[in-house]
Amino acid sequence: MAGSEKKKASIWTFVLLHIGLLVSSLSGVCSKKAALSEMFSFEFFLWYGLVLICMFGYAVLWQQILKRMPLTTAYANKPVGLVWGMIWGVFLFGEVITPRMIIGAAVIFAGIFLVATSDE
Repeated sequence: MAGSEKKKASIWTFVLLHIGLLVSSLSGVCSKKAALSEMFSFEFFLWYGLVLICMFGYAVLWQQILKRMPLTTAYANKPVGLVWGMIWGVFLFGEVITPRMIIGAAVIFAGIFLVATSDE
C-alpha cells in the first residue's frame, strides 16, 4: 500500500475486531477456570487447552483485521477486552462492578469513539 493511501475500515471490520476481542477475553475466563482447577488434573489441561485455542483464533482474526484497518484504530479498540473481563467476572465468577469500574469503562469507550471517528 502506498504511503498516501489510507485504509478505511468498514463496519464489518469493526464487528470482526470486536468478535476477536471477545474471543481474546474468553481466554482470560478459561485461564481463571484453569487456575481454580486442581493442578495437572484433566480439568486443568482442558481449560488451558481452551486458552490456547482462544488465543490462536484471536491471532488469526487480528491478522485479518490489520489487513483491513489501520493499526492505531485496531489497537485503540483493544481495551474493550477489559470491559468484557468485567462482564465475565460478574456473570461467571460473581464479582461486583464498582462505580469506578463503570467510569473507567466509559472513559475507554470515549477514547475508542474519538480514535474511530477521527479522520487522521
